[in-house]
Amino acid sequence: MKHTKHAKEISDRFRELVEDSGESLNEKHYDELSLLIEAGIDTALVEMLEKMAAKVENLAHKIRDDAEFFA
Repeated sequence: MKHTKHAKEISDRFRELVEDSGESLNEKHYDELSLLIEAGIDTALVEMLEKMAAKVENLAHKIRDDAEFFA
């Protein structure tokens, strides 16, 4: 998925910043960072989908109300 790739790219960029500063971290930490970033992206997507679902539900109620008015 795109967000998995994006999480890896962010983690890789962080690795570059760490290494440019002369530091280093264990590979396992970068893998964990990627997972945390991916989880954050997933959470943001779910929250956005919930908001969109609420908007669709609201619109469906308005359509029903309008249909009842014209029936």
